[in-house]
Amino acid sequence: MTAPATVSTAPDTHRAVRIWLLCVAALVFCMVVVGGATRLTDSGLSITEWKPVTGSIPPLSAADWALEFDKYRASPQYQAINKGMSLGDFQFIYWWEWGHRFLGRLVGAAMLLPWIFFAARGFMSARLAAGTFGIGLLMALQGFVGWLMVASGLKPGMVYVAPLKLMFHLSLACLIFALLVWTALRLMPERRREPVPDIVRRGGIAVLCVLALQIALGALVAGNKAGMRFNDWPLMDGALIPPMAVLFDKATIGEAFIDSLALVQFNHRLVAYGLLALAVWHMLSARGTAYAKGATVLLGLVTAQAVIGVVTLVLVVPLWAGLLHQGFAVLVLGHALSHVFALTRAPRIEAVPAGRAVPAE
Repeated sequence: MTAPATVSTAPDTHRAVRIWLLCVAALVFCMVVVGGATRLTDSGLSITEWKPVTGSIPPLSAADWALEFDKYRASPQYQAINKGMSLGDFQFIYWWEWGHRFLGRLVGAAMLLPWIFFAARGFMSARLAAGTFGIGLLMALQGFVGWLMVASGLKPGMVYVAPLKLMFHLSLACLIFALLVWTALRLMPERRREPVPDIVRRGGIAVLCVLALQIALGALVAGNKAGMRFNDWPLMDGALIPPMAVLFDKATIGEAFIDSLALVQFNHRLVAYGLLALAVWHMLSARGTAYAKGATVLLGLVTAQAVIGVVTLVLVVPLWAGLLHQGFAVLVLGHALSHVFALTRAPRIEAVPAGRAVPAE
């Protein structure tokens, strides 16, 4: 949502490239949602090997399925949690993980092949070509990070992926999504924007930064399955603040911030309250400006996400609620990016002492 502005009459020479980037961003959004389903169905460790090319072909015969099942039965997760599961149950979790990896390959192809076409036809400047190529490299890194995450859950004694690696994996996906959206916004036709007070600009940026932190903290909650505990709200097991012995139940403070079920959920709650308060303040500070609508929509989305989070918690994370919570977070991020883009491209109104006139732009 951008502020009212006068659109330039210059030709839109980047329309095709912009549509391409937004389509890839939509695929990344789908990737995040499918990744959430893979996590919530405990499917992420069902494929125990990383084969970037040949892994795109799923098992095609009974013998192939038996081989893949044998590999999974040798994993710590099977031995500790799923021992005795049927082949049909294994196929269910296998297809989720295979679909997630296949979608990752599709995202890579959707980024690379049009990039080659646009670069060869001169649709992009050297700077734009280099920037979009860099996003493509981040996608390749994301695939490797995804495998490192899976590999962490295949180590002896592990039954799930390491929460810190999951946080990095989701954060990198959101960074890629943000770069795609931001680059597409930069390719919009130039437009004259209304001046923005500095306090509104800074407030929008602050909301975006805290939102990014909240998404990362949510990944720690997901990685620890912390949403399965402390399912009352606004209290946690009947207490406004859980006892210190419960929050810091690990050997070190650093471990507690990463692996304590109570502390990672408590931090996620606290930052959610802070984000909501910040969004309210930003909306109030933007009143009377051309950016009030964008700030109001942002507050509405943040509020809706908070409600979805509470519902997800008290229902003990059913699949539909967990997916809605994760997917909606990316949608909130998308609007926040668009809003902040408008704020940072608008002429700036400097704060001045009372009694002094603000110079015209």
